[in-house]
Amino acid sequence: MLSVRVIAPSESCSRAVTALNADATVANVAVIPGVTLQGGGDLIMFDVARENANAVIAALRVLGIVESGSIVIDEPATVLGESADRAEQAAPGRPSDGVVWEGIVDRARADSRLSWSFLAFLILATLIAGIGRYLDQPILIIGAMVVGPEFAPLSAICVAIVRRQRRVALPAAVTLFGGFAIAAIVAWLLWGIAGLAGFIDPVTATSGTATDFIVKPDVWSLIIALLAGCAGILSITSAKSSALVGVFISITTVPAVATIGLTLAVGAWSEALASVIQLGVNLLGLLVAGVATLAVQSVMSGRRAK
Repeated sequence: MLSVRVIAPSESCSRAVTALNADATVANVAVIPGVTLQGGGDLIMFDVARENANAVIAALRVLGIVESGSIVIDEPATVLGESADRAEQAAPGRPSDGVVWEGIVDRARADSRLSWSFLAFLILATLIAGIGRYLDQPILIIGAMVVGPEFAPLSAICVAIVRRQRRVALPAAVTLFGGFAIAAIVAWLLWGIAGLAGFIDPVTATSGTATDFIVKPDVWSLIIALLAGCAGILSITSAKSSALVGVFISITTVPAVATIGLTLAVGAWSEALASVIQLGVNLLGLLVAGVATLAVQSVMSGRRAK
């Protein structure tokens, strides 16, 4: 069940309450009149089955709630009550399969914006992965994969494509590819400075056997990226954040960016090119799988709504 809070003018709220009470998938409708400072707005609180949330939110949009007020959607840990159980049973499908598109699109908008914290995490992850490649330590590579925040704008691009959100697609692409470029340049400069100071050995930087998968892209790289892209999108749409960690340590985006910076600094042009190809293969697989997964979920949601 989802908990929804609506604030809107009294006239709109009156029509909304009538519609909500007529929906079998809605429970626990409560109205508090005159909650706004202007005195002309009411507060509606209700629970709705996750599977039918899209239809209910769409109905509220038709009533002009978004233009004249606001809608807040929360996902409580537990909802107890026979009315909630009846609403859940009346909804089509299963709760774990319900995708709340309003929440997904809103999250995509937030993830599409380039921020200092995103760059900081991406640069730190890139430097950790670079050290892992230099020392030939897979555990550092795995740690860098977990730290890397790149899946957020990548999933935002997928959402923007499927839901036709042009205003989300461009900033998300700038965040993703611009972030990778900045992280690679910072790593290149820092490794270059370390090389001039005599702290790194060019042979050591390119001879690690435990992490050489980064510079050896193949068909398995694409297959893993496709599978990880499906799992990542499913974890986001079903709110299974624990599965997302497994996605992070399955893709070779951040390690590839880190290796680009390291190999450019030591002049290993062939390995730098191989890392670029590895990055491209992973991004292609993630985007294709993400878009396909969201498209299938969108079709299934539409059928359930009908």
